[in-house]
Amino acid sequence: MSRTKSSEIPHYELLYLISNKFSEDEVKPIVEKVNSLIVSNQGKITLAEDLGKKRLAYPIKGFRYGYYDLAEFDMPGENLINLDRALRMMNEVLRHQIVTKIVKTAEQIAEDKKIAEKIAARNDKAEKEEEKKEKAKEADKEKVDLKDLDEKLDKILETNDLL
Repeated sequence: MSRTKSSEIPHYELLYLISNKFSEDEVKPIVEKVNSLIVSNQGKITLAEDLGKKRLAYPIKGFRYGYYDLAEFDMPGENLINLDRALRMMNEVLRHQIVTKIVKTAEQIAEDKKIAEKIAARNDKAEKEEEKKEKAKEADKEKVDLKDLDEKLDKILETNDLL
């Protein structure tokens, strides 16, 4: 993988969590406000995705649920501090995380897809083998020798101590 050159604008990913005290309609202006913060800091948004309302792993400021949003953008590194500071000051955003993301080429994406397909095929094969083993075990349990059953039944009937 090639790293970004100093002359290129770095690519970032921002994941942020909006408080649950807002309804879904009230969240949209907050998302627009965050996007405008990115643009005002000379950023160019390449992907904006709403991940929906989810339960938090632990309560944050008394909230157990929150709205997750994801944004990918290109921005000069020196402006990232201003964006981070502005996000910290927003009361609506409970938590946020900005990470540098390496942009993959079409070849790398295709290669990753092939690897994922191989892994999926391997997992499917292992599941099928497990199913075959389970079916074989069940079949063995069901196959009881009739001679053994007859012998056991004869022993039971021959005894006088039935009561």
